[in-house]
Amino acid sequence: MKIIDEIYGEFTIDGVLEELILSSPVQRLKGVYQGGASYFVNEKWNVTRFEHSVGVMLLIKQLGGSIEEQMAGLLHDVSHTAFSHVIDFVLENKKEDYHENIYHQVILDSEIPRILESYGNHYKDILLDDSKWKLLEQPAPELCADRVDYTLRDMYRYGQITLEEVRFFLRHVIVVDGKMVLNHIEAAEWFVKTYYKEVLDFFMDPLNIYGYDILAKTLKVALNKKVINLDTLLGTDEEVMFLLKSSKDEEIQSMIKQIHRNVQVKEDKDHFDLHRKNKVRLIDPSVLYKNKVMKASALSEAVKKMNEEAKKRAMDGMYVKIISNEVDRLGAKKSR
Repeated sequence: MKIIDEIYGEFTIDGVLEELILSSPVQRLKGVYQGGASYFVNEKWNVTRFEHSVGVMLLIKQLGGSIEEQMAGLLHDVSHTAFSHVIDFVLENKKEDYHENIYHQVILDSEIPRILESYGNHYKDILLDDSKWKLLEQPAPELCADRVDYTLRDMYRYGQITLEEVRFFLRHVIVVDGKMVLNHIEAAEWFVKTYYKEVLDFFMDPLNIYGYDILAKTLKVALNKKVINLDTLLGTDEEVMFLLKSSKDEEIQSMIKQIHRNVQVKEDKDHFDLHRKNKVRLIDPSVLYKNKVMKASALSEAVKKMNEEAKKRAMDGMYVKIISNEVDRLGAKKSR
């Protein structure tokens, strides 16, 4: 199997990794958008969990990670429900880890254990202990393949960074004691700036906040009225959206009509309809400096300042004013 990735380039993948990519749980991720509700309010926000999962695998491969860690990277998101993290807002789960809580069961209910066994691996050894995969996952504020890939992929796709900048950054990623470390402070400063474009400017974009809010409310109503159940959410975004749109429930119909690509919103702290605080996400990459691994913030005032500002913005949250969110039967926008 040949894979051409817009971030990492061309790779040939075979054996267990190829079989896993072709498995139903991984293929389902082609229909699960990374940004939750974002694709349904802006068609340009179209990165999928499949692209990200394959990207994490390729990044680990590029950094010399074992095939076992590549497998773990490829499969780390297979339990994401339709609309990704929207379910966490439905369930008021502040840790945003619902997909992690159901991960084991999703794996068990799939062909993945059989595929792994056919290559001499047991799924529990590969998939149920992330702590052994130091490239794949690290607690914030460290770098890891998961965090790096979604940042680079989203920001490149959405036109916030160039491929030249991405390549500059990747040239300065090294592995120390199994972990991702940078060997250039300017690469660290660039990534910190880029990461906050992702988790603040994009995640907290007023349109994104609006999409998450109304879709979470719609799903909560649909779950309470048993139009869907939690297992339904193990389909794709489009499959669940079809069920919602097919419902004869007037409340659900009214809500789902407010999710479309002509919504107009803006930030307005004085006259707002929505206020949301996201999970605080900070980044402070480790940098190899004079043969010693140090936090970027200890070497760069710029990183220290960006972190302070990011924490304040995340704690303040986003105040959203809805300008227009309804569409009449002829498709004309109605003002709110």
